[in-house]
Order: sequence, then structure tokens, then C-alpha cells
Amino acid sequence: MPEKNITKSFDKKLIDLLKTDSRFVDDEGELIKAAVIDRAWKIDHDLVKLLLSEPEIEKKFFDEIEGHWIFNINTFIEYISDKNFLANSYTRFRKKIGLNIDSKFLRERAEVSLVWPYKDCVLEGGQTKEEDKRKEIFFNEVLVQDEIDRLFDQKVFTNWKRYTSGGEREVTEIKRDENGTLKENLIIKGNNLLSMHTLKTQFRGKVKLIYIDPPYNTGNDSFGYNDNFNHSSWLTFMKNRLEVAKELLHKSGAIFVQIDHHEFGYINILMDEICRKENKVQLISVKTASPAGFKTVNPGPIDVTEYILFYTKSKKDFKFKKNYTTVRYHENYNLVILNKNEDPEKWILKSIKEVVLGENGIEIKESLKTTYKQVEKKWGKYWKIILNELIADYALRNSEKVVSIRDPHKPTEKLKLILNESKKQKNKIFIYEKNTGSKCDVGYVINGGALAFYSNKIKNIDGKLTPTELLTDFWDDISWAGIAKEGGVRLKNGKKPEKLIQRIIEMTTEPSDIVMDYHMGSAQPVQSLTKWGDNISELNN
Repeated sequence: MPEKNITKSFDKKLIDLLKTDSRFVDDEGELIKAAVIDRAWKIDHDLVKLLLSEPEIEKKFFDEIEGHWIFNINTFIEYISDKNFLANSYTRFRKKIGLNIDSKFLRERAEVSLVWPYKDCVLEGGQTKEEDKRKEIFFNEVLVQDEIDRLFDQKVFTNWKRYTSGGEREVTEIKRDENGTLKENLIIKGNNLLSMHTLKTQFRGKVKLIYIDPPYNTGNDSFGYNDNFNHSSWLTFMKNRLEVAKELLHKSGAIFVQIDHHEFGYINILMDEICRKENKVQLISVKTASPAGFKTVNPGPIDVTEYILFYTKSKKDFKFKKNYTTVRYHENYNLVILNKNEDPEKWILKSIKEVVLGENGIEIKESLKTTYKQVEKKWGKYWKIILNELIADYALRNSEKVVSIRDPHKPTEKLKLILNESKKQKNKIFIYEKNTGSKCDVGYVINGGALAFYSNKIKNIDGKLTPTELLTDFWDDISWAGIAKEGGVRLKNGKKPEKLIQRIIEMTTEPSDIVMDYHMGSAQPVQSLTKWGDNISELNN
């Protein structure tokens, strides 16, 4: 076989093998040479294992010395970098427009990353008052690896205390599951970086959810290190902890990082780099205040928003849950089926306002406008508020027969025919079959629209039936007012509502899953915390 064809065959085999790693493939399924080269320079373990899996490729890029395989990095990179490897035919340009380096768009180049002074360092970064005046040291990962190893060696946890609903108790034994993993609710007092490295032995790959509310680096918070390099210090501080946090996460786990606008852009890129962009689920905006009081003196738009970055360890392994938020009654649900128990073809629809007014002894005379004058005379100047509340209450109590008429989302051709026919035959109910995932359901059409039942919006939230809608990426329904006394602990700044934490826990975990917050700050083992488990153990490292 000609040498040219042999080379071509080898190239194809190498390309196909590299494409099995999603990190090296762009949106169009093409190999990203820059990403491969970047990982090769870092001697990426997954890349090395991949190359060793194919004998022909192994032979070309590895040398065997006394039973050990040595990766020829330079040979591999030179081969990948050669202009004849992965050469495009006809034209090197694609049908995309954008900033480009070496025929790769910026978003496809793995070597584009956030860099700062001391990125290759470890910052112990103590956050206690006792450590405020300690001189921080940047430990370089290459130059002082021995010091870093000692820093990350397992530490001994001491001074155990157990808190229960009956008060403080002596710790005589530590509860573990059948695999020997700790089954205690733990509050660890000490340096979070050192604590997490100590926890790795037992909890690596077991934590289902990590939520953190780190120092925002506003200049007024608890992060006050190295004034000359405050920004880069903060990034180093965050990077060190996020890297070990990722190790602790279960493959189906998630991490939520709450931040404000000061460092948002940087932590977003850092999270992309550590957790990978493809594992980013959402950027959630949270309304944390109202534009009132002292905030109104600030120039420009009033700052009332914080952000939560939501990433998974592996999006393909993460199990997404549908989540709902409570809403008020919506006036679109303005019709009532008077005879719901009869055949749909015989259903009679009536305005919900008329039904509610009738329930309250007010008969419709001539028109609603005339009737409203009668209502105002009977109920006073707040009659509209009273009527709206009565309608909302009626709709909740009778949700199975309260409906709205709306345009169906992406109707099938068959449904379009039924909709057109229903426009011709006014007030007649048409029945049709609709596919709802794994089952077939029945739908109803009248006057060119489909009936939507209010009962589909009713969910049990915190033990109470209430109208809901699917949770979005903008959370403005959680009150931040009056949370000072939550948990029996008063904090001057930075306290987060329990409802916020409850929502994040419920949307990502199941009972008995492990949850971690390694920036708990002033958290205390008090009454509210004990509701999450039988007891809480407090210890120091």
C-alpha cells in the first residue's frame, strides 16, 4: 500500500479516536486541534489513556522502558500541529462568522482561559478573625509542591459536640452507613480548604449538592487580603476551593455559586474552566431587595440583584426536576364548565365573574357594567379587590372545571383542521387525542382554541394547594425582608433566606443525599438547623 494512503488511514484512525472525547469536538462535530494540544502539554490522564487504547497509535507516540510506557509529548504535538494533519478541502473557512485564530473560532479554542497573577498558586486563605492579620503566602504549585502536600494532608478533627432537639449531648460514637461513610450532619469550624482536602478520603464523588455564598470581594466584606493584588488573590482563593469541591461532587451532582456583580464575570469564566462550559445549566438572577431607603441615593439603576451560577459535575448524568413557583390567580382562566360531569359535547361554559357574583347573591342585570354599579353599592369602594379575591378563591376550589381558551403550542396538522372547523361551529366542543410524552391524553377545542384547565396549574407547595408556574431563571418570589431572626442567628450582612436554600436543595437532591456549604461563615447549630436531621455534630480541624 502506498505510504500516502497508510498515513491517511492512520490519520483517520487517530481523528476518530480523539473525537470520542467530547472535549475535543466542536458544535459541528469537527476535531479541535488546539484543545488536543493543550491537553497533551498538560499530560492529561484521560488523553493518555485514550491514546494507549489503540495499539497502532500507542506504538507511534509511546516508548516502552522496562515495562513502563513513556508518552512522547513533542512527537505527538508535532504530528497534530502539522499542516497536513486535518487539512480542510476546498476552503479553510466555514459558514460561520466570528473572531478567529488559526482557523478556530475563539469559543472553540481550549487555550482561551482566564489568567491572573498567582493562578498557579495555592492560597490558604483563612477567614477567621484570628487569621485577619496573618501574612498570607502564595504557594507555587511547581516550586513548593512539598509545602502544598503538607498543607493538604489529612488533618485531625477535634472537640466534637452534638446538638439535638433536646440540647447539647456528648459524642460517644460516630454514625456511619453500611459503607463506612459518615452519616452525621457536620458543621466544621476551621479553614475550608484544609477541611475539604481532609474530607476527600471519605466523601470524594459522594456530595450531591454544593451551595456556596463566598466573599463577594466588594471591599466591604470579609475578603481583605493583599491589597495590592486583591482581585487576583480572590480568584486564586476561589480556584483552589472550587477544584477540590469538584472532586467531592457526585457524578450526578450540582454546584451553585451565589455572587453579585463585582466578580461575576470572572467567576463565570473560572467556573467554565473548572467545570467545563458544557456542564453549565443556568445563570439565575435573584431579586434580593426593593429600590427603597438608602439604596435610592445611589447613582444609576438601583442594585437589587444577585446571581447564582448553576453547574453540574456532568450534565448527562444530572437528573433534572421540574420545579414550580407559586403565583396568583390569572384572569385568563375566566370560564367555568357548569356541567363538568356530563359528556363534553354537552358542556356549558359561563363567565367566572357571573358565577361568583351569582354565588354571592348578585344577579346579572342587563350587562356586567350595570351589575358592577350594584356591586359597588353593596360592597363599597373596594368592591373590585373583594371580587378579585372571591374569583381567585372560587377558581382554586373548583380548579377541575375552571378553564381558559388559548392557542395550542405547535399544533399538529390534524389539530389545525379541528381548530378551523371549531371556528365555524360556535360554542361546540370538539374532542381530540394529544400526545403528552409517554401516553395519549384527551384535549378539547372550542371556538378556534384549546381548553386549558386551571387544575393543571395547582400544585402542593409546602403542604398547601396553590396556583403555580414552572420555575424560571429569574427568582423574585422569595422575600428577603424580615429574615434577620431566621434560625435564631442574627447577621448584619449577607444572610440568605431559608426559602432560597430550600428551593435549591429540593430541585437537586433526594432524601439522604449529601449536601455541602463550605462558606457557611457565621452558621450556628441552632433550632432551625436540626430540622434537616436528627442531630448536628460540631468539630474543629
